Amino acid sequence: MLIREYAEVDWVQVWPIVREVVRAEETFPYDPGMSEEQSRGMWVEAAPGLTVVAVDGNQVLGTAKMGTNRPGPGSHVATASFMVAADVRGQGVGTALCRYALDWARARGYAGMQFNAVVESNTTAVELYRHHGFEVLGTVPGAFAHPTLGRVGLHLMYHAF
Repeated sequence: MLIREYAEVDWVQVWPIVREVVRAEETFPYDPGMSEEQSRGMWVEAAPGLTVVAVDGNQVLGTAKMGTNRPGPGSHVATASFMVAADVRGQGVGTALCRYALDWARARGYAGMQFNAVVESNTTAVELYRHHGFEVLGTVPGAFAHPTLGRVGLHLMYHAF
């Protein structure tokens, strides 16, 4: 598996991943009715941010976006988001993308990385992030409407460098 910078030709494979994850309404607080154009605008980061893909040959396995969490006085903290194709989940793609994003942020001198809205029922992601040094700073109870679990919390997670 190789992680590389996203190229426009990747969108044809990234879009189905984004669409499936968002429309499942289980892990991301994005509008499931977003159009393809809106999704691309939301997912593909402009510099100095970065969008990457994890690939095996020509197949996109997953994608991540990373950048500054907040402008101005908050610009010393990074953020990132990750999506993995359903058929390769549990095979280390998310772990590799998380490591990549952390290394990217450290190399650019960020003081840490903040995740603003990690769905608490997404236990695989929560444990992955904890394993890589993130901690849950707080949880907004019932802030995410899960399609089968009802209202669940959204974690604010942080990793100081």
